[in-house]
Amino acid sequence: MKFILAKKIGMSQVFDDKGNVVPVTLVEAGPCIVTQIKTPEKDGYFAVQLGFEKKTKNIKKTEKGKEYKHLKEFRIEEEDLKKFNFKEGDKIDVSIFQEGDKVKVSGKSKAKGFQGVVKRWGFGGAPKTHGTKHTLRKPGSIGATDPARVFKGKKMAGRMGGDRVTVSNLKVIKIDKEKNLLLIKGALPGRRGTILEIKSI
Repeated sequence: MKFILAKKIGMSQVFDDKGNVVPVTLVEAGPCIVTQIKTPEKDGYFAVQLGFEKKTKNIKKTEKGKEYKHLKEFRIEEEDLKKFNFKEGDKIDVSIFQEGDKVKVSGKSKAKGFQGVVKRWGFGGAPKTHGTKHTLRKPGSIGATDPARVFKGKKMAGRMGGDRVTVSNLKVIKIDKEKNLLLIKGALPGRRGTILEIKSI
C-alpha cells in the first residue's frame, strides 16, 4: 500500500488526450519522513508513522521527536512493510505514486459554523406567499404526539461541517516531481491548506 501526507492547494482543470476537460485538485504531497515503525512486538500492530512539514520555531527538549507539524500513522500489513522496506529516516515523496493510480483521500471538511435547516439539510422552507411571515427558513413542527419529546437524530439546526470525510476511487492524473505536486481528479475535502491523507487502493 502506498501512502503520503499532503496539503490541499486548490482546484484547476487540465485537458486529456481527447481534448476533454478534467477537473483536478492540486495537492502538495510530501516530502514526508518516516519517524517511527510500529511492530506487534512493541506496539501490537504494524504501522508506519510519517512526519510532514518541519516546525520552524525552536524545538524544546521535551518535544524531541516531535519536530514535525503533522504526524500520522498508516496501518499496513507485514508484507507491505517487507516489500517497501521502510526504515526510520526514509523520505517518501510523490515518486511513490504513478499516473493512473487509484487512491482514496481523507481529510477534514470545511467548517461552516452554526447553520439552519435549509443550508444544513436542504429543507425547502415555508411557502413565500399566502400570509407567510418571518417563517420562510424555519424547520416547522419537530415534535411527536405520543412521546412528548424530540426523537434523537432529528434533522435540526446545528454546527455544519468540520467532519472527517473520505473520498474513494479517485485517479492520479499528473505528477510533478520537481514541485512535489499531485493532480487528483475531482474535488477533495477541506479548504486550502487542509492536511490530507492519501492512500492507494
